[in-house]
Amino acid sequence: MRLFVKIAGCILIPFTAFSQNGYYSRLDKDTLVMGNGFIERRFSWNKGNLITYSLTNKTSKHTWLNQSRSPDFSVSGDKVPASNSSFTYREVAENSIRPRYLEATVGFTLGTMEVKRVFRIYKDCPVIACDTYLKGSMNHHSERSATSQGDQKNIEFAADMQSKPVPGILDQFKPGGYHWQTRVVEFYDITDWNNNLVFETNIIPYRKTSYRGNLLFAQDMEADAGFFLLKEAPSSTTQLAYPGNDFTTEFGHFMVTGPGLTPKDIKEGEWRKAYSVVTGVYNGGELNRLTALRSYQKNMRKLLPGRDEMVMMNTWGDRSQDSRVNEQFSLQEVEKAAQLGITHFQIDDGWQQGKSPNSAVAKGSFENIWNNPDYWTPDLVKYPNGLGPVVEKGKKLGVEICLWFNPSVQNNYADWEKDAQALIKLYQMYGIRTFKIDGLAIPTKQAEINLRKLFDRVLEASDNQVVFNLDATAGRRSGYHSFNEYGNIFLENRYTDWQNYYPYWTLRNLWLLSKYVPAEKLQIEFLNKWRNTGKYGKDVFAPAHYSFEYLFAITMAAQPLAWFEGTGLPAEAFELAKVIKAYKKIQHDFHKGTILPIGDEPSGRSWTGFQSIHKGYGYLLVFREKNPQQYVTIKTWLPENTRLMGTKILGSGPNINQVTGPGGLLKLQLPGENDYVLYKYQLAGSGHSK
Repeated sequence: MRLFVKIAGCILIPFTAFSQNGYYSRLDKDTLVMGNGFIERRFSWNKGNLITYSLTNKTSKHTWLNQSRSPDFSVSGDKVPASNSSFTYREVAENSIRPRYLEATVGFTLGTMEVKRVFRIYKDCPVIACDTYLKGSMNHHSERSATSQGDQKNIEFAADMQSKPVPGILDQFKPGGYHWQTRVVEFYDITDWNNNLVFETNIIPYRKTSYRGNLLFAQDMEADAGFFLLKEAPSSTTQLAYPGNDFTTEFGHFMVTGPGLTPKDIKEGEWRKAYSVVTGVYNGGELNRLTALRSYQKNMRKLLPGRDEMVMMNTWGDRSQDSRVNEQFSLQEVEKAAQLGITHFQIDDGWQQGKSPNSAVAKGSFENIWNNPDYWTPDLVKYPNGLGPVVEKGKKLGVEICLWFNPSVQNNYADWEKDAQALIKLYQMYGIRTFKIDGLAIPTKQAEINLRKLFDRVLEASDNQVVFNLDATAGRRSGYHSFNEYGNIFLENRYTDWQNYYPYWTLRNLWLLSKYVPAEKLQIEFLNKWRNTGKYGKDVFAPAHYSFEYLFAITMAAQPLAWFEGTGLPAEAFELAKVIKAYKKIQHDFHKGTILPIGDEPSGRSWTGFQSIHKGYGYLLVFREKNPQQYVTIKTWLPENTRLMGTKILGSGPNINQVTGPGGLLKLQLPGENDYVLYKYQLAGSGHSK
């Protein structure tokens, strides 16, 4: 069902729009209202160029009134009045990627530029997301940069406090007030070069200052409630048309900056999408804010057990590159994968007829891939029978075969249709549906558009069955907060050969990210600890000092990635099979919960871990690193004064039956260093939540 209202000039038509299935949107005279059972945002119509009137947390019944009379959206340097306003709505049907949601669209014209703001409202989610599209031409004044603090004079008079407008505002809200505890979170990918991926900046907003990051949490200390702003964009270092910041604050005024478009990116006759903004509300403390964020993130792509859950093995981690890849090797690897309990075996670079620049046997190229129309067909020398025998062997042993793929990056993915057809052919011919997508570069808006067309075409042709493992190791890629509907994230390359695989480093990266990024959407590696032991010398944190089971346990909160050749493992490694078997029984239920970090940040000597939170029950995955304490009290996200009964599923340590202390403190025991335990717990009565 879809409704369209055309609004000419200032004549507004009273109208009530959609209101069912837990969400609503209506335009009534000069007020637009949208929301659900958790959140409501009201706007002054302003000829379509909306100005927020209020934001309400319906759970706590707290409302903030907007103190600004400026439009929420602004990318032009001139104050051009809006015209040609329109309002439409439709209910988007549920599919195997996303649940059903309400889409409310506001359109208007600013001079020579058309604007379309598409709001997304989900049923049981305290957020309203907004996707912005532009068409026509943009005033070039919007390219100006923000003022540097170093160029500002000292303040002696009220007039000195005036600051220049911020260019390129995607959304803004000014509830006013002076008592906002604010956190901005910046993320780094390009993990071949970065091993510190999350940076938090805690501030009390003062005079106009800009910050980098994808997330801003604003806690109103007078109301004990808050809201958050999520900029759905790549990491700050790799965004398009980046102005140098993502958020600007000034006392109780919060702005989201950097649309990701330049005036040259705006085209006549074609809608171009800016970066999206998600506004969410919560009451109380940190658990509620993180739960609110996660409830939205889980709506971006359903986690289906038969499609998205995996324990994958990829042989590239042993650094043979493509030198061993062939039919016989693959058949042997599938057998070892099955023996270990692996669900997915992925053949990395080397299966295809074309040769990449990473080949160990022939230096190839990613340039002009389609000069060779057979580039993405199986190498007939390595796979004389195609991939059929390997796929059939996998089916017989219960191991799904997956592949590596590098899209044709030249000319902004101009050959995206050919790439899509190559993937679709592999899906149709062999049933291969999980592809590691490597070598991405998104330097322009056109590249981003064509890449989305590629992924969308493949999903459409496969009835949404294909999963893309999006590599985050190098280049200008999608980061952690965009392209989330397409699959999961291949986080990092780590190798014992180069002595850059340390178990606690891997655990730390997952632990830090899991606070703000769904852990179940990350592929996390564990390696063959018996390789290259001599390169680590007497290093107390070398992989050899940990059990193989412990290394696997580090990946449990995420999608485990066996980053090694199964044929290179010693016999004792296959004792892990019983652990993987037990893990697979609870993997999906563990991942369905809200997974958050607990304990201290991993350091190699911490007590640390993860908690998966369900209603009335959950999971605790706890690690005792090289720490001398056998007994500790660890901080969790559990409510205090609650009886918890924990049954051990894997690892060491006794079952637990105790009442939580202040702040959700829990007394735990692990008998040895570098050990772990996985509990499933039940709650038997609770006090207040955090």
